[in-house]
Amino acid sequence: MGEQAAEPRRPGVGVGVVVTSAAHPGCVLLGKRKGALGAGTYQLPGGHLEFGESLAECAARETLEEAALPLRHVRFASAVNAACPSQRYHYVTVLMKGEAEPGAEPRNPEPDKNEGWEWVKWDEFPPADQLFWALRCLREQGYNPFTEELDHLKGYTGSHQLE
Repeated sequence: MGEQAAEPRRPGVGVGVVVTSAAHPGCVLLGKRKGALGAGTYQLPGGHLEFGESLAECAARETLEEAALPLRHVRFASAVNAACPSQRYHYVTVLMKGEAEPGAEPRNPEPDKNEGWEWVKWDEFPPADQLFWALRCLREQGYNPFTEELDHLKGYTGSHQLE
């Protein structure tokens, strides 16, 4: 039998969630990553899209798993294509937006993956180099979670090369 050629690497598909709350006006939910990739950078809730799952289902599931926070009004926000070859990282991340259910506050059921969750003013975000890649790309697009406009996607070429 001949040797099979290795399949080429393919980008991962992720879903990130911009979570807002009526109880925290102007804020979104951020956590600080733990682990080998991106440790110490700020992230949104999110994870891998499972086979057969809708984007909204993934967003709701990941936010519930990672922040114990139920969502409502989940909808599309943006998409980013972030590649960092030196870290062998390449993900296409669909960003969804959801609102925390009234009265719900985040918890941290995965302390091995995240230092904790906090509400951070969108206009007072940490600098770009402290944001994990999908969130950094989203900010660079000019996305605003407090409008329903998609103007931030005008002219987006679908590529962020990160180092």
